[in-house]
Amino acid sequence: MSKNFNTIKTEVIQWKNFTYNNEVFDLSHLNAHWFEYCDKRNKSKPIAYKFIVTYGSHCFTTSQERSGEESPLLMYHAPRESRLFDVERYSLSKYLPKIIQSLADKTTLVCHAGYGNFATVKVIDSNSRVIDYFVVFTVFRENRKLRLHVMSAYPKYDGIGKVKKVSFFVIAKNLLANQQLPRP
Repeated sequence: MSKNFNTIKTEVIQWKNFTYNNEVFDLSHLNAHWFEYCDKRNKSKPIAYKFIVTYGSHCFTTSQERSGEESPLLMYHAPRESRLFDVERYSLSKYLPKIIQSLADKTTLVCHAGYGNFATVKVIDSNSRVIDYFVVFTVFRENRKLRLHVMSAYPKYDGIGKVKKVSFFVIAKNLLANQQLPRP
């Protein structure tokens, strides 16, 4: 993996593993990486969009308080904040690289998540149940590079409600052209 991402200093490029009760939780699947999406809708002029992809600690931690002596042991200390490590979020986070790779697929739902962010949903959990997995991401330009940052990812058991679908290629095209991103 190339470490020449040249991204903002507070962004985590390589996550440190978390250890709890002598069990090591490997977070390397959330390390920063490049991913290229190819828009082949116009077969004579395919367009490539190359993104630096990063992930936030909210993908595997929670702010929910826990009582008892184990609470301090579950603290994950990231550069920006400390939050409680969440085993369920961690397990689901293993899907994130594949979900990010599939954002341009027609079968992947990309929708507005509010505040100028986008989200994708639906994943099969470890019990083979289809659940709503709300993956909140933002896209932006940084030093003339395209960036995709997954801000948070968590299961939504109460449903996602009505959403407005948006094409990932419309997002990428507008971002590359310095145009306004799609709004709901």
